[in-house]
Amino acid sequence: MEKSVERVQTGVRLEKRLLKVLKGLAEHLDISLGDLIEGMALHAFENKPPFSKETLDKIRQLKSVYDLDLSAADCHKLKDETNAGA
Repeated sequence: MEKSVERVQTGVRLEKRLLKVLKGLAEHLDISLGDLIEGMALHAFENKPPFSKETLDKIRQLKSVYDLDLSAADCHKLKDETNAGA
């Protein structure tokens, strides 16, 4: 059963290479970037893995293509280059 939701535009800032991987994955899965992010968040809120083994393989490929070397361990250690001198 489909559920009606109200979606809003948002200005979210993301790491450049991460965004490229997310866009590439959304394209691969034939869904919008917003749908991908919503699905990832809803799965995370229930502590459920959002991706199959095949999708994780595709993510590894995309990370290689876009030189994304960040991991979950880095998530609280990122510093924005535009604020580096502040």
